[in-house]
Amino acid sequence: MTIQYADLLTIGAGGGAYPAAFRLARAGRSVVMVDPKGVMSGNCLYEGCVPSKAVRETAEIYQSQRRFAERGLPGTVTVDFAKIMAHKDSIQARRYQQHAADLAATPNIQMIQGEARFITPHEVAVDTADGGRRFRCAQVIIASGSDVFIPPVPGSEFCLTSHDLYKPDAALKTLPERMIVIGGGYIGLETATFFAALGTRVTLLQKGGQLLNGMDPGMVALLTPLLDPSIRILTGVDVTAVDVTPEGGRRVHYTHGEEDDTLDGDVVLMAVGRRPVIPAGAAEIGIAVTRKGVAVGADLQTAHPHIYACGDVNGRVPLFHAAVRQSMVAAHNILGGNISMDYADFHHIPTTIFTLPAAAYVGITPALAEAQGIPLRTGRYDFEEDSRAQILERMEGGIQLFFAADSLRLLGGWVVGIDAGHLIGQIGTAAAHGLTAYDLARFADQHPMSAEGIGKAARSLF
Repeated sequence: MTIQYADLLTIGAGGGAYPAAFRLARAGRSVVMVDPKGVMSGNCLYEGCVPSKAVRETAEIYQSQRRFAERGLPGTVTVDFAKIMAHKDSIQARRYQQHAADLAATPNIQMIQGEARFITPHEVAVDTADGGRRFRCAQVIIASGSDVFIPPVPGSEFCLTSHDLYKPDAALKTLPERMIVIGGGYIGLETATFFAALGTRVTLLQKGGQLLNGMDPGMVALLTPLLDPSIRILTGVDVTAVDVTPEGGRRVHYTHGEEDDTLDGDVVLMAVGRRPVIPAGAAEIGIAVTRKGVAVGADLQTAHPHIYACGDVNGRVPLFHAAVRQSMVAAHNILGGNISMDYADFHHIPTTIFTLPAAAYVGITPALAEAQGIPLRTGRYDFEEDSRAQILERMEGGIQLFFAADSLRLLGGWVVGIDAGHLIGQIGTAAAHGLTAYDLARFADQHPMSAEGIGKAARSLF
């Protein structure tokens, strides 16, 4: 077999791969991207961020129309689930076309559909439908992402996953009357609120005692009572089996406390987490792998300085925008001769839970500050007094900013309610650049927008 040469080979073609691939190609390097789907953008576009938010934004429109209808304003419409999913598909198709055009317009890059595996630290085999190819690589970026985790529950094959719900031409074609969601993490909770807004009766089963386990309990406590009250939430539940009812629906068997019980629904969503996808041969060539993924530092280098791991596969911050930044860090360090010249900031990555309503956070929040012994002062702004929130009749929640008690430097913050996903980036930028409450208080953010609440939260300290 002929061995081909590549300056850079990426295992994967999502957010952890293609920013570096394009940067190195523009620098004149030869680049090969290998991906099982054979297209750019990874799981974010295929079954994650983009399609799920296409459904969310449509569901939020329906929710808003109902809210105004309750106040005597016209505009109530009938939910057409098929059109919602067609809209989702059209967005995915449009973005795939956009990525394909970018790829075609960029010299020095080739895309290969296949599975990559390490032979040696510098040699990668690619298994394709047409056979096999082999590459000698000066640099490698592992960006193979993550996949849905399916627990060993009998009958799990009768459940849908986020892959089934959000992939192009999704498996779910009609709006179910009853949905059971297993898992109270961000994917399960987001999906529960989307479908509840569209009229589905949703029951969510969470094994632990807290929804959104791992996130600040204070933020979760603010968000939970704002969710659609029609969603039935059971915590402390252990699912033992799933089977099919005589009518063709689904039945979930579970224990709750000392009691065994069952719950019937039309569909069951299994949303208990994701796991990193580790390329074959990685461990054999000495790449360290932990429970969370490939072990890397802030320079994204593995045990081999020429092999980098970016995005979900390293488990540091499994979010698309974090992967993009990590990919650029890897590109800069590769261009610097594998010398650590750039570093990823894992501490100021905005995270949004896109429930209806949403919550978002960044940096150090009270639970983490308490664990690390960091004294905080908190600035607050309630959306109840916000003009934009009043205009939209969405006055629940608010902004909290967390400052170092001595210097009033912004360390982190959260937003629960309106525009959470829009506001958290501004808060994250301020925290990452060391701004203080005085800096935020002096900035005249525009009126009547919810962002003016950031300055007002800072001024609440004075």
